[in-house]
Amino acid sequence: MKITNVTATVLRLPEISTAADGTQDDLILMVETDEGITGYGEVDTSPIVGKAIIEAYMSHGTCYGLREVVVGADPFDYEQIWNDMWAKTYYYGRTGPVMHVMSGIDMAIWDIMGKAVKKPVHKLLGGSYTDKVRAYASALMPATSDEVKKMVEKYVSQGYTAIKLGWGPLGYDVHFDIALIKTARKAAGEKVDIMIDIGKRYRLKESIYVAKALEQLNIYWLEEPLPAEDYIGYKRLTESTTMRIATGEEESGRLAFARLINETHIDIIQPDMSRCGGLTEAKKIASLAADNNILCVPHAFKTGVLVAASIQFIAATPHAPFLEFSVTESAIRKELLVNPFVQKDGFVDVPQKPGLGIEFNNEVIRKYGLPVK
Repeated sequence: MKITNVTATVLRLPEISTAADGTQDDLILMVETDEGITGYGEVDTSPIVGKAIIEAYMSHGTCYGLREVVVGADPFDYEQIWNDMWAKTYYYGRTGPVMHVMSGIDMAIWDIMGKAVKKPVHKLLGGSYTDKVRAYASALMPATSDEVKKMVEKYVSQGYTAIKLGWGPLGYDVHFDIALIKTARKAAGEKVDIMIDIGKRYRLKESIYVAKALEQLNIYWLEEPLPAEDYIGYKRLTESTTMRIATGEEESGRLAFARLINETHIDIIQPDMSRCGGLTEAKKIASLAADNNILCVPHAFKTGVLVAASIQFIAATPHAPFLEFSVTESAIRKELLVNPFVQKDGFVDVPQKPGLGIEFNNEVIRKYGLPVK
């Protein structure tokens, strides 16, 4: 089997805002083979930039576009393909958008392999730890306590046993933040786990102050209170609190995660399958987490494609207790798949079909796809 083409399609809603909502646009990939098997992938990056990285021509030996790198390769040589993509983009890659696009291609390659052997991807990754994963409803934090109460009650009534609220008004006034979080905690009841994502907006002393307050509220984790680069701040924060501290969605590659774990001593790492290097690299990142006895919970605020890859990863990983499940109303998120994922009683079933177990809705691609120039 040989890869014959990589197609990158940009999707975009007619109206987008500056809200931290990664479901307003998207870059989806289709990797085709000479045996008629097509793999699906998704990239969480600037879609136009990602498309250019795939379609760029070769400038020299370490400056290729990624389509040129992978066409002609056998998908089952996935480690070799990954290393070739790394080496042949070394001049302008190694992290950032190039690693993001590598992630989407790698995701599609695992989809191809699963389809070829008629097995779900988690079987190829080496595990079937669960046939359903616990999903947390992931939403932007509303601006008022009344809205927070209504939102939390809504998701509890739908069966979720865990809810994450983030960004929005958080990160500008610690007292206001704590008031909103107290409202969420009360509305959820003690049996529902609450996670809070500050969106990298605090400085160290604010983080310590809020973490101390959240210890008393039984908040499950505090996510990205500090900028991703503030390793010293994260170390001092984790040493000052019994709160679980989570971060890592911004990172790409196992080397970055190794440094993050070793230098910050955080409790939960959050690799994104569409940014961290794909499933091939995520499996190695999960091993780093296991070796350091910390949790690995994938970041997945995109469409059902990323959800599918994350579920397959979680099913093959013994220390990944949650699935991030975006509840935004974006049509791209809700409608991209022919059979969208649904939660029941707070869980989402692990697909048992070959590959990632998904199929694109071509009508949605035609509706929201940007014209090819």
